[in-house]
Amino acid sequence: MADKIIYAMYDDDDKLMDGAKMLVSKGIHVNEVFSPMPIHGIDDVIGVRHTRLGIAAFLYGLTGLMLATLAMKYFMIDDWNMNIGGKPSFTYLENLPAFIPITFEFTVLCAAHGMAITYFVRNGLFPGMPARNPHPRTTDDHFAIEIMKDENGGISDDEIRTILQDTNPVEIFEK
Repeated sequence: MADKIIYAMYDDDDKLMDGAKMLVSKGIHVNEVFSPMPIHGIDDVIGVRHTRLGIAAFLYGLTGLMLATLAMKYFMIDDWNMNIGGKPSFTYLENLPAFIPITFEFTVLCAAHGMAITYFVRNGLFPGMPARNPHPRTTDDHFAIEIMKDENGGISDDEIRTILQDTNPVEIFEK
């Protein structure tokens, strides 16, 4: 059986931030916040854990660095070495200064593309994937707080609704 979810819609991000602080102070766990723009500081208020996206970006960049190094060594040293500007083409290390810009650019390219793909997969934004926002207005000019009933075991629906009314939402609805 699906969890009962209660949403509170707000028309201002400051009202949402104050409402989230009040809910957390009363012991209600806020599962998610939906917003058309970033709300700075909301992660700390509702207790969102830090992600490992920095580690993923480093690994994508490292993959790009290794691919660029291997490709340049193969193309410019092993396969078809060319005398360009009188530079020696006997080893990769002798040519390393000339390969630094290409290595840097390919590292950034792989890191950027890897992070974009990771973002799409993690957030379910590929074409054909269903949208997870509770109401279409949360992509335009409204903000929503999501509270799951099962995560707040000791608090009844009526108590949650009463506390939500105290935060001055535009609308409260369930899904």
